[in-house]
Amino acid sequence: MKVFAINGSPRMEKGNTELVLEPFLQGIRNAGSETEKYYATALNIQPCSCGYFYCWDNSPGNCIIVDDMQMLYPKLKKSDILVIATPVYIYLPGDLQNFINRLLPLMNPKLEMREERTRIRLRDNVNIKKIVLVSVCAWWEMGNFETVEKIIQELSKTTSVEYAGALLRPHANMMSNQGNPTKDGKKILEYAKQAGTELIKEGTMHKETLNKISRPLISKEQYMIPHN
Repeated sequence: MKVFAINGSPRMEKGNTELVLEPFLQGIRNAGSETEKYYATALNIQPCSCGYFYCWDNSPGNCIIVDDMQMLYPKLKKSDILVIATPVYIYLPGDLQNFINRLLPLMNPKLEMREERTRIRLRDNVNIKKIVLVSVCAWWEMGNFETVEKIIQELSKTTSVEYAGALLRPHANMMSNQGNPTKDGKKILEYAKQAGTELIKEGTMHKETLNKISRPLISKEQYMIPHN
């Protein structure tokens, strides 16, 4: 099984997104699957000009824009699982949004109506069967993830791909101290690794495991105390 991961954090390997993503991918590798990881900020991915629908009408499945997506398309087609990792901005970092928009050539333009919504499917030569979200934020509450998760859920529904769940880590800044994981942070990273192993070996991530990744590390009252 092949897993394609895209990290949308502009901080790339130095960010809290990477802190959670990498052990998750390690768990996937421990379960015997291959992973490839890319940083959206390090890639040259131009905005989509899909208003012309070149990849649907003129040259089906081929994007007219020549940039790093041309290197990624063959890898995405061969991947069984797509992992989208991101911090919560308002609402996605721009480079990651460009990546998502540029997935259009992988989609078959034959429209379907399902649950009173217009949907499509991935092309026959695209293997992706599951999409997973890994996301972190600095705010205390889980509600801060609602819009980001909705975006990825809609991507899954629109393309008829299973949304396999999300690793969500609120107040992620509390996981480490001066760059080193705290005791609680280490436990969360172990659960992230466990979630990756569960996904491959069992085809799903346990709700209990995901809840442990998201559990509060500090009370809301303590978190809201101003830090000078």
